Amino acid sequence: MDASDLIKSLQTSCEEGAVHIWFYDDLKAYRAEPSARRRSELRARFDRIFRRRTGFVTLDRLLARLHANKPELLMVLDRPEIPLHTNGSERDIRLHVTKRKVSGGTRSADGRDCRDAFLGLMRTAAKLGIAFWDYLGDRFSIPGQPFVPYLPDLVRCRAQPS
Repeated sequence: MDASDLIKSLQTSCEEGAVHIWFYDDLKAYRAEPSARRRSELRARFDRIFRRRTGFVTLDRLLARLHANKPELLMVLDRPEIPLHTNGSERDIRLHVTKRKVSGGTRSADGRDCRDAFLGLMRTAAKLGIAFWDYLGDRFSIPGQPFVPYLPDLVRCRAQPS
């Protein structure tokens, strides 16, 4: 469960939950237009919200848990380019989990390593807009296959600012 899930769960815990959702929305707005003044305001507001004690044990524990993770949760204030949620990461491992459940796992550690390597290559190729079969065809030197640059080179090129 990532921070956005924890914060959203506050809404069901009490009517004040909407305040916490607005904070998340304000973090999203900050990502679009970061400023030093807004960064300071959001840090102070985070403390006001998540140091609050409500008298409800479950809610107070959740608030304390969120406040304990302040550096991680507010990392976006120092690095606005990072996502506020882990949906992308969770989506990346979904294929691994589905494959494991359907097949019942692998018979050996080598089999697991091969499966993980191929699924990782397939996801990376998809993110880069490359057909996985074209990538494999080029790597195995199959005649008639299009040239596909090495994935690490493509990742480095995409990571460089425009």
